[in-house]
Amino acid sequence: MVTIKSKQEIEKMREACKIAALAQRAVEEAIKPGISTWELDRIAENTMKQYGAIPAEKGYPSGVKGVPDFPGSICASVNDEVIHGIPSKRVILKEGDIISIDLVAYKDGFHGDCARTYAVGNINKESQKLMEVTKQAFFEGIQFAKKGNRLGDISHAIGEFVEKNGLNVVKEFQGHGIGRQMHEDPGIPNYGKAGRGIRLEPGMTLAIEPMVMLGSDEILQLEDGWTIVTEDGKNAAHYENTILITENKPEILTKLEK
Repeated sequence: MVTIKSKQEIEKMREACKIAALAQRAVEEAIKPGISTWELDRIAENTMKQYGAIPAEKGYPSGVKGVPDFPGSICASVNDEVIHGIPSKRVILKEGDIISIDLVAYKDGFHGDCARTYAVGNINKESQKLMEVTKQAFFEGIQFAKKGNRLGDISHAIGEFVEKNGLNVVKEFQGHGIGRQMHEDPGIPNYGKAGRGIRLEPGMTLAIEPMVMLGSDEILQLEDGWTIVTEDGKNAAHYENTILITENKPEILTKLEK
């Protein structure tokens, strides 16, 4: 069931989302060759706690027998890791890497979710294009995140833009509604036909998140039960914001004012 948030609930969403964005900024400022993904994890968690929130991804249940709950406060996915990379002291960033940071702050009963892909030092042109297309795909999608439009209008715009640029979206994972739960209805694919799906209404809060790959759209899951990688070993990128559907244009809740 898709939930419509009240004014009071939206204010709590704004606060959780602001903290998520602050944690994302703190991680971005720390990214450099030689830092471990574990250190980035610590920075994100400490930032959230500083503002009275907790990392919702830490301890998130796998739902699979034999696979432990997620151990990190962030998902830190390097190069060919698409999503759900587990932070580790053994994973040291080096010049030319790209890293996707996906994090969720939880405060006062509500969640704020955002993801970014960052360059580690100087990167090649392919990776730069991948990052730029992934980010722009989000903005192409939310042009249609307006009252009265269909959910499929967002999905179609994202997929069409990515494919037009010669890249592929991940089809097995998608965006989602968000609020009291990290993952709520509706599911939001990054591809599909326009004019389909539920109609968008003011008060809906959605996590829109293009996940894009340089090569084929085939993926694999590592033995840790969490990390998703590209089958061909080519890089992937991720860009996500929590947005609010309003009477007019959408509001990006995980965007910090400069």
